[in-house]
Amino acid sequence: MKLAALYDVHGNLPALEAVLAEIKKHEIDQIIVGGDLVLGPMSAECVDLMLSVDIPVHFIRGNCESAILNCKSGQEMKLPVDVIEDVNWTYNQLQPNHIDLIRSWPLTKNLNTTLGSILFCHATPWSEYENFTKHTPSKKIESKFSAVDCEIVVCGHTHMQFDIAIGSKRIVNAGSVGMPFGSRGAYWLSIDEGINMKRTQYDYTYAADRITATNYPHAKEFAKNSVLSPPSEEKMLKLLS
Repeated sequence: MKLAALYDVHGNLPALEAVLAEIKKHEIDQIIVGGDLVLGPMSAECVDLMLSVDIPVHFIRGNCESAILNCKSGQEMKLPVDVIEDVNWTYNQLQPNHIDLIRSWPLTKNLNTTLGSILFCHATPWSEYENFTKHTPSKKIESKFSAVDCEIVVCGHTHMQFDIAIGSKRIVNAGSVGMPFGSRGAYWLSIDEGINMKRTQYDYTYAADRITATNYPHAKEFAKNSVLSPPSEEKMLKLLS
């Protein structure tokens, strides 16, 4: 079985379209969307696109989906204050069936692959909010994964790919399709006899134009900082580790 892991799309429809076009070339059998499909300029369109894919698609919930579900309930969204406007806007773009679907997504998913059982989570198995990177001290990471039965865990959330061994576990970050930290591109994983880190190039200028044409509150900032000139990996490693 060939599996694709797509994380942190953040409503970047042009990036998602490019990755799905590449997935067709790789003859992928199944896709797992590892959280944060939404909260971005074309979130509803991204959900609809994934629902139209003609191979099995599994979904798990990320912190942004949790924020969407909490934004009308009075519960804490655990996001910076300047993002709350984006959460409310995104919620209003989604249809009731989208919200019901997101509510049904689990926080983790085990899938049997050629490499054995893999646990997919957004950040850690116990929380969709926790930050860690390849520079986070090993002991701190190990404490978050020691109770996991699977030898391989795939996560996202911090938008930078890595593949590290922590104790008896292999922990792989899929990177971000729609909001990368580092070089431009849409990052994802293909999983078959191995775990392969992928980076899909797409027309960044065209994508930026499509994004700025939306009514997303921070469309221009998203186009610049997530498509045209993402922040450096070095900068984000210092911030998130």
